[in-house]
Amino acid sequence: MKRVVVTGMAGLSPIGNDWPTIRARLASMHTGIRYMEDWATYDGLNTRLGGPVEDFRMPAHYNRKALRSMGRIAQLATYSAELALTDSGLLDDPILTSGKAGVSFGSSAGSVAAIGDFGNMLINHSTDGLNANSYIRMMAHTAPVNIGVHFGLKGRVITTSSACTSGSQGIGYAYEAIKYGMQTVMLAGGAEELSPTEAAVFDTLYATSVKNETPEATPRPFDRNRDGLVVGEGSGCLVLEELEHARARGATIYAELVGFGTNSDGKHVTQPSADTMQEAIQLALRDAALAPEQIGYVSAHGTATDRGDVAESNATEAVFGGATPISAFKSFTGHTLGACGALEAWASIEMMRSQWFHATANLTDIDPDCGDLDYIVGEGRTIDTEYVMSNNFAFGGINTSLIFRRV
Repeated sequence: MKRVVVTGMAGLSPIGNDWPTIRARLASMHTGIRYMEDWATYDGLNTRLGGPVEDFRMPAHYNRKALRSMGRIAQLATYSAELALTDSGLLDDPILTSGKAGVSFGSSAGSVAAIGDFGNMLINHSTDGLNANSYIRMMAHTAPVNIGVHFGLKGRVITTSSACTSGSQGIGYAYEAIKYGMQTVMLAGGAEELSPTEAAVFDTLYATSVKNETPEATPRPFDRNRDGLVVGEGSGCLVLEELEHARARGATIYAELVGFGTNSDGKHVTQPSADTMQEAIQLALRDAALAPEQIGYVSAHGTATDRGDVAESNATEAVFGGATPISAFKSFTGHTLGACGALEAWASIEMMRSQWFHATANLTDIDPDCGDLDYIVGEGRTIDTEYVMSNNFAFGGINTSLIFRRV
């Protein structure tokens, strides 16, 4: 078995596009949730809240030819991959085109504007707006394919279009590809673009926050007074690398990925199961050969939905008891869907390295139905730990758990 390390990290989020900026926002408890004025045009959409990546523009070196197949999702994904590759020192390395490097990346769906162009065809019986790149922007694997083409990757392309676990499955499957000797380097993560259609998905389930007049007060994961999730956007990318290859080239090693667990409920598409969430966490612990008490921090999925929070927190308590500190990154960014697993893994690694962990924003009155956990509230906390866990749970009953070790 090969050991897998993280040698590059980057992301784009509603609270910043580099770690110092994100760290400052987390410390100040200043979230990225906004009132989305243009969403008022949609009759029947109750929520008006979102977490946008502010003022995002692709750099000038991405010319028209490079961008023609990229919707916003692919742009966020490809640029975050470039930043991560730059961070790793592999941006111009020949290994990218050797067949030993691949990509494992996901999003909930393709870019909504391109999907709308095909919708126009079905509704109005017209192909106006369609062109040779419409499908490329719309397809579920638009993020990994555009990353692969842009950087000339000739290894594996793994598409993880699994809603809220797209990013964490992307990282987990990349880890397995290296662990079992199939690849040497993998770009891993997920992306999502903000869209009122994705807000509507949860709105129809009465799962969105409608605190439209007070965006700074929501979402509220694990709080008695939460009223639902807020949809956000972003992208996160980790460069995963086989340990000996990283050492041989003198790479900076941020962390080692030591455990991955994933399973599915097999019961209901939208109703989470605490039992299988617990099993996924235990699978990751087993893969890492760790006892629960060795995990010093848990990054919660923390959607701020009633059933999700209750199931997740009780599953976490069943494994860890109430001793392990836990907080929810989504309280700052909203639910970034395909991106959340990657952004939360990146944040967990950075916090483990600095020994400082953020609190959950807006958590002031813990729901008694939630598990009895050591919720980090009010302000960040100093924690010296060798291991952190990042958990995500998705529609379809898909559960994931990742464990990182400090090096």
